[in-house]
Amino acid sequence: MSGLRSLLGGGQRKLWRFHGGVHLPDEKTLSNQTPVADAPQPRQLVLPLQQHIGAPARCRVAVGDQVLKGQLIAEPQGYISAPIHASSSGTVVAIESRPIPHPSGLDSVCVVIETDGEDRWGELPPPLAASAAEIDACDVAEVSERIRASGIVGMGGASFPSSVKLNPGQDQPIDTLVINGAECEPYITCDDLLMRERAADILDGVRIMLHLIQAKQALIGIEDNKPEAADALRRALEATELGGRIEGVAIPTLYPSGGEKQLIRILTGREVPSHGIPAQIGVVCQNVGTAAAVADAVLRGQPLIERLVTVTGRGVVEPRNYRVPIGTPAAALIAASGGYSGDLAKLIAGGPMMGFRLETDAVPITKATNCLLALTPAESPDPGAPLPCIRCGRCAEVCPANLLPQQLYWHARAKELDKVQDYNLFDCIDCGCCAHVCPSHIPLVQYYRFAKTESWAREQEKRAADHARERHAAREARLERQERERKAKLRKKKEAVAAGSAAPKAGQADKQAVIEAARRRAAEKKAMVAETQQHDRETAMAGQE
Repeated sequence: MSGLRSLLGGGQRKLWRFHGGVHLPDEKTLSNQTPVADAPQPRQLVLPLQQHIGAPARCRVAVGDQVLKGQLIAEPQGYISAPIHASSSGTVVAIESRPIPHPSGLDSVCVVIETDGEDRWGELPPPLAASAAEIDACDVAEVSERIRASGIVGMGGASFPSSVKLNPGQDQPIDTLVINGAECEPYITCDDLLMRERAADILDGVRIMLHLIQAKQALIGIEDNKPEAADALRRALEATELGGRIEGVAIPTLYPSGGEKQLIRILTGREVPSHGIPAQIGVVCQNVGTAAAVADAVLRGQPLIERLVTVTGRGVVEPRNYRVPIGTPAAALIAASGGYSGDLAKLIAGGPMMGFRLETDAVPITKATNCLLALTPAESPDPGAPLPCIRCGRCAEVCPANLLPQQLYWHARAKELDKVQDYNLFDCIDCGCCAHVCPSHIPLVQYYRFAKTESWAREQEKRAADHARERHAAREARLERQERERKAKLRKKKEAVAAGSAAPKAGQADKQAVIEAARRRAAEKKAMVAETQQHDRETAMAGQE
């Protein structure tokens, strides 16, 4: 891949090429031609306690409680977890299971808030710095805790708690922060509009994250089909004093260049190891939306309670981007966009490649929801029944993770989970390139997701069995130890009893000896007295004579 001029216009930065990838119609002009609009205030907010990778948050409110905008309503459980905050003021009317946007289609526990229409803020923590330029004077631990307490997670879709990712540990020094502004999937434009409208805030967040991880440089990757966003970022960079530490880089438009490992490869030439993480090669990757949220938390004290969401597809009347309070029902956004335009083939959370189908628009917007995609039958034609694999190898040619999708498919279909993992199943990023080019229309990604789910379930069962086995072994060892201790106590008791029965005999013999000695002493004394008396009589008789 040839070098491209940086967004600042200075010099050439060498770029690298990742394996595979596909060129897709981007369909971005449907929603990126109008500014971001504020979503209407919904009558109810539905806030799932599980909006991130890791343990769900623990509810801290009860039905009937009055809450304010920005107020903590659920606290994190454990290190890999994130708190949830009320995104508007109102009354908690329910804490119950509701449908949520998730591939499983299952319900989850949610806090339901009846909004009061006043949108009143609660008390917010004070800013840690007046501006990002002063962030170097702030304590790293305090900044990290503010990000954690603000509930910030990865805004690119993965939803991994950002405070964890920004704390790689002293054993993994970081030299490069990669900021993902690629937004490579078709239809989605929320990051594009965010970069156009909040470029300065994104750079503030980048500067804060550089301070946290003590990296030398930050590289912001933007696909070259976003000239307005690139221009806004260039102007923001020129207006700051960043000493060359932050560089915006235009990269070729190729799906999935926005994948974490793929973007790192493009910008740095480094390969994230199989089953590894970027921190192992000195890199941390964050989304532009995450950077803006970090700036809000550190410089303004605001928790993560809203995000930009793209509502698009020819299945809605007016596609556009909205600034949406977390917890807003998807149906409210569809209504704000004029409703459905006609026949709806499917409603997807996310993009057409990596998103998942929603069975209802009654689900809420979460921290991970970047797009609602309403596709018409023309946009999403039925491919028909899958045909047999013809072993053409096209899936392997386009796989960005350099896997063997055909082998993964055969083993996943046969439920040979050990063999699937031998082919590095968990390096698959579910990008859908293989399914997109498959001439037999085999839903390959569905097989891989099934195999991953089954592997996770099997691993959990194995851990549970290992835990039960360890508990059983510990119990057996405890019982054996207790039996040894019982026998030892019994043995000591018997010895004590035996010693106690022998003691009286020994004591009687000693007593007899004492008596005999006393008798001897008495006899001796008696004899001595008799002898003295006899001597005295003899002496008296001698005197009389």
